[in-house]
Amino acid sequence: MNLIEALNTRYATKKFDSTKKLDQTIVDQLIEALRLTPTSYGLQLMKAVLVEDKKIREELVQYSYGQAQVKDASHLIVLCREASATTEKIDQYIQTISETRSVPLESLAGFKKMIHSSILNLPKDKCDLWMEKQVYIALGNLMTACAILGVDACPMEGFNSAAYDEILGLNALELKSILVIPVGFHAEDCPNLHNKKVRRSTADFLIRI
Repeated sequence: MNLIEALNTRYATKKFDSTKKLDQTIVDQLIEALRLTPTSYGLQLMKAVLVEDKKIREELVQYSYGQAQVKDASHLIVLCREASATTEKIDQYIQTISETRSVPLESLAGFKKMIHSSILNLPKDKCDLWMEKQVYIALGNLMTACAILGVDACPMEGFNSAAYDEILGLNALELKSILVIPVGFHAEDCPNLHNKKVRRSTADFLIRI
């Protein structure tokens, strides 16, 4: 499939075939697509959690408003933001740039100062919102990757994030769950399987100036 054809075939999968599992090479590509997501300044103040424990996934259903996709899908991905943006995390990023690109730390001093001033001076609520927006960029990357690879997915905002954070031990990792994405193969009786995609027409969507 080409890109547009793939995007036209994807939909929010409401029922997964629990007997079908994604090949590990496909899962690896999905995680890599997430890792390669562009983020503001390249900071990547987010992480992906791959929930593989069946019992935990079954427990999470009750904190997902009963949405069985959480346990029935081949794999479950939880996208998280960092609990806070800190000087240490920014400085580590600058160190990684220096090592990856073989450039002296001193040459990155101006960039580091700019990031410090623009992020660390934000009020906590605005900084948290900014980090959450970065997670949604990752979601877009993941949905496109799923479409191209022929993987069914169902991005979910409807879940109890506090319960997820507790059950998955995210608090200890200084992470906050933002999005839940079951991925796998649809069931043949999935209610959304044959629904036509509803979008604005190009004429109504695109403004030319």
